[in-house]
Amino acid sequence: MITCKGRTELLKMERATRIVQETLADCVAACRPGVTTEEIDRIAADGIRRRGGKAAFPGYRGYPKTICSSVNEEVVHGIPTPKRKLRDGDIVGLDLGVIVEGYFGDAARTAVVGDVPAPVRDLVQDTWRALVAGVSAVRVGGRIGDIGAAVEAVAKAKGYGVVREYVGHGIGTSLHEEPQVPNYGPGGKGETIREGMTLAIEPMFNLGTAKVRLGPDGWTVRTVDGKPSAHFEHTVVATIDGPVVLGFGRFSAEGLVSGVPDETEYPVSAAPPRGEPAAPGEARAY
Repeated sequence: MITCKGRTELLKMERATRIVQETLADCVAACRPGVTTEEIDRIAADGIRRRGGKAAFPGYRGYPKTICSSVNEEVVHGIPTPKRKLRDGDIVGLDLGVIVEGYFGDAARTAVVGDVPAPVRDLVQDTWRALVAGVSAVRVGGRIGDIGAAVEAVAKAKGYGVVREYVGHGIGTSLHEEPQVPNYGPGGKGETIREGMTLAIEPMFNLGTAKVRLGPDGWTVRTVDGKPSAHFEHTVVATIDGPVVLGFGRFSAEGLVSGVPDETEYPVSAAPPRGEPAAPGEARAY
């Protein structure tokens, strides 16, 4: 069932997502050569705790850590480990969830480590642009398919593979709610977007084929050709004035300012500017 949220619920989601975004910024800043993904996980756990939130991922469907850290060809759900040291030229997708008073926030960023080859840097930049396009497509009265069509158009223009097995999702009192939000079209199809609908939009682009496989740990998803993958995510609410990205102070008790992230160049070596923000063949919200 799709639930639309009112102001009280959205304020809790804003708080949860702000903790996510601020903690992700800490984690992105820590992505340097020699740092382990286990260290990044500790930074995430400490950041959430200091900011008064509850980590959403530990124990969720058996997941063992606070953050998902997916390096290079790892698409999503990479498990942090002290054995994985980041190296110059890596990219790492960081996905984090937080609970505040029973409501969830969810976001992801891809960080670059040191000197990254131009095609990989472009992949990260373009996946960010696709997130902006997807958020911009959220309109009351529009369709969920409009979001996927906008995301997919960015990938098609550059020839990237669009992951189909893992998709965005509704979010609220559960980490994963209806509807699913695919990263592909067609537009004009799917559920009608209603005021107060909250969605986690998360493009996942591969430099090569769209095909992925699940690793032996039962969590880590990798590209089948071993080429890099990038991932970004925002939690968004649909309003009559347009989409609002939660976690950046646009939704407060004093009022609401609609808007989407700035489409200026994503600084892939750091966080976005402050204030700017399955079974085979089966799509799974993640």
